[in-house]
Amino acid sequence: MNWLTNYVRPKIRALYARKEVPDNLWHKCPSCEAMLFHRELEENLHVCQHCGFHMRLDPIKRLESIFDDGAYDGVELPKSVADPLKFRDQKRYTDRLKEAQTKTGRTDAIVVGDGRIGGQPAVVAAFDFGFMGGSMGIAVGEGLLTAAKLAVAKNAPLVVVPASGGARMQEGILSLMQMPRTTIAVEMVKEAGLPYIVVLTDPTTGGVTASFAMLGDIHIAEKGAQIGFAGARVIESTIRETLPEGFQRSEYLLEHGMVDMVVHRRELRGTLTRVIDLLTRPRRAEPDDTDFVAAQAVEAEIIPPAHPAAIQAGDD
Repeated sequence: MNWLTNYVRPKIRALYARKEVPDNLWHKCPSCEAMLFHRELEENLHVCQHCGFHMRLDPIKRLESIFDDGAYDGVELPKSVADPLKFRDQKRYTDRLKEAQTKTGRTDAIVVGDGRIGGQPAVVAAFDFGFMGGSMGIAVGEGLLTAAKLAVAKNAPLVVVPASGGARMQEGILSLMQMPRTTIAVEMVKEAGLPYIVVLTDPTTGGVTASFAMLGDIHIAEKGAQIGFAGARVIESTIRETLPEGFQRSEYLLEHGMVDMVVHRRELRGTLTRVIDLLTRPRRAEPDDTDFVAAQAVEAEIIPPAHPAAIQAGDD
């Protein structure tokens, strides 16, 4: 009986027992609700292969997808004051920070990398929405300032990829002070004659939109990204009108001139390569500056080329 109980029965149960499936093998698309296998989703850069919905992307994977061969050097950011106001709501601010740091494995909501894009040196600062909604506090301001200084020191373009709900309320006025601070950081890059490119991702809102996120030389937006200052519901309740369909989405903003182009995530590295090449290429001597700018814009596919018939008609 012991032989049957101790040996045979466990073997039979092992054959017919239901195996537990890990929870993270499948993900549901928030848009079309299709079930996506985790490996296929990662290979597709967290874009649904059925409807093309762009999900939020971890900043490390973001940097790997942007830099050549996924290779870059992480930039150590300066430490900032953890809880300058000793803030507390339902939890202490320090406890919220510790929870976010444990969850994400990083000290704050920004990651800076130094590498090459299309063979050109570049500095990229990417936000982590998983860290307290990618909110901008003192640490994020320090991170952007560090990225700007590094770009100037290396004579390299600065690319910023925001994904944020805005300023961090737990730091009060100190978080709002990061708006002019990051604006000064952007001006440092521009005064050095270097390109400043912003890649707008979902979501980019609040004080981030009201500062460095809308100061780029070129604004590239991912498909379907929410971009704005106040939320749609707040606007509707304020103006007491129904907003148009697709309001504050990338495609809507492209139609109304707020962004320069909307790209698929897989095409982002190629687009950045062309834009950086356009903005850093040594200037040739041209008789007409207007013709030179137009020709380079057409070459970078920022604006469509004019039809030959239209050019001939214009000459006549």
